[in-house]
Amino acid sequence: MKRKILVTGAAGRIGSCVADGLRSTGKYEVVATDIRPDPEHGVGKLDITDGEAVAAALEGIDTVLHFGWAKDEDDFLGKVLPINVTGAYHIYEGARKGGVSRVIFASSNHATGFYKVGEHIKPEDHRPDSFYGLSKSYIELLGRYYSDKYGVSSVNIRIGNFPGDDRPHSDRTAHIWISRRDMVQLAECCIEADPSLKFLTMYGTSANDDNYYDIGYLREKIGYVPKDNAADVLARQGLDEDDIKQEEGVYQGGPGVKKE
Repeated sequence: MKRKILVTGAAGRIGSCVADGLRSTGKYEVVATDIRPDPEHGVGKLDITDGEAVAAALEGIDTVLHFGWAKDEDDFLGKVLPINVTGAYHIYEGARKGGVSRVIFASSNHATGFYKVGEHIKPEDHRPDSFYGLSKSYIELLGRYYSDKYGVSSVNIRIGNFPGDDRPHSDRTAHIWISRRDMVQLAECCIEADPSLKFLTMYGTSANDDNYYDIGYLREKIGYVPKDNAADVLARQGLDEDDIKQEEGVYQGGPGVKKE
């Protein structure tokens, strides 16, 4: 019997890539969901702010890949809090009650975006650069709580940069970029990781030159061996970092991160 996987945010850029990629392996029964249903692409409707609907959707699910989110700096109370934070609570609570074995959460590099370029950071560090990043940090800790208290295996992927068209677009993103096939591979590695893995936070990137983050340990931890490198992609296009947008600033979170 195929393992039954639920993907939230499956109509989005990253969620659709992951849902389609996992389906293409033939190994899983993938239930793709989003607030915006897309029946043509097999995406059903799920509002993660509706706890009862989430609980019903999680019946019979083995693993959840939670990629549903809102990024709105202007409306923390109206969007970021209810969609990101409350939505994640419904996912973890539904997982606990429904016997889901693992929740894989799409976190973000913005959970540590206020560290300066060149600073060495670890997955357990937090320094959010925005309300969006703050919500991601909170949800990572929510996963830690549900792992410690209830035994729900919780994995956080701090996704670097995923433009969706398989090429980096700036000097900054070339350091934290992840390709489509590496994103799918990483998701599958997280699904297939040994059941003894109860909690893990990692950065999700390809094997980029001058990566902001250390991902080498993931080979041994979960079997993740990225196939792509942003520098190689640029070279194949006859480009290097000087030929793309120059936006690397003071902070790892990018040019939008400023102190006031």
